[in-house]
Amino acid sequence: MTKNIRLIARLDVKGENLIKGIQLEGLRKLGKPNDFAHKYYSQGIDEIIYMDIVASLYERNSLLHIIQEATKDIFIPITVGGGIRSIENVKDALHAGADKVAINTGAVKRPELITEVSRRFGSQCTVLSIEAKKSGEGKWEVYFDNGREKTGMDVVDWAKRGYELGAGEILLTSVDLEGTAKGMDVELIDKVASSVPIPVIASGGIGSLSDIENVALQGHADAIAMAHVLHYDKLNLSEIHQWAKSQPELEIRCVDKVTI
Repeated sequence: MTKNIRLIARLDVKGENLIKGIQLEGLRKLGKPNDFAHKYYSQGIDEIIYMDIVASLYERNSLLHIIQEATKDIFIPITVGGGIRSIENVKDALHAGADKVAINTGAVKRPELITEVSRRFGSQCTVLSIEAKKSGEGKWEVYFDNGREKTGMDVVDWAKRGYELGAGEILLTSVDLEGTAKGMDVELIDKVASSVPIPVIASGGIGSLSDIENVALQGHADAIAMAHVLHYDKLNLSEIHQWAKSQPELEIRCVDKVTI
């Protein structure tokens, strides 16, 4: 059976800048986020995730003007995360042009927010963002505030609860491997994907084409969020699409380049 996988570009933003770190720390400025967004869109990316990485600190999302500009000529699903604490925050993100919102800190502090957003805007709009750190053999703990704060919650249990509360998708980030390009935590991804009947986006650690194969076929992820490998041109989408054509067990949507 062929496994279909979506490719997603993840853009972590601080202020006006696209940034990248390792394990969500040591952040380096790379440029304007929409310059990268347009590049990936023209190369055929399936979706884009914008994450305001300091939104929880300031309790507000500062990406809305960036999203408004992006959606003038980018016509693929866009998810916005960071600082989503209320129905009003979701309204603002959707009015700016986002299709989905990713909720982490807001859901950890008030889980019923997942239900409120799902009932008001639909589960397809509601993404539960989970930051996971390994806590023992076959165990991971949920973190929030860009990987800085512990919760004491088990990742698999939280994923199940998030689904029951109304989340329609899970963005699962391995904090331990994020930005390392050393490969993804396939065991973590498989445990979460096997525990919920909704799509799981794997994030953190991708460094090679074989990582895509592993996370899709062994981790059973439905999508892969890429940052480091795209931002630093370690992999490009044309290369991924060409490689995918030779993989009988994988199907990656290959689209014609878009002129923008």
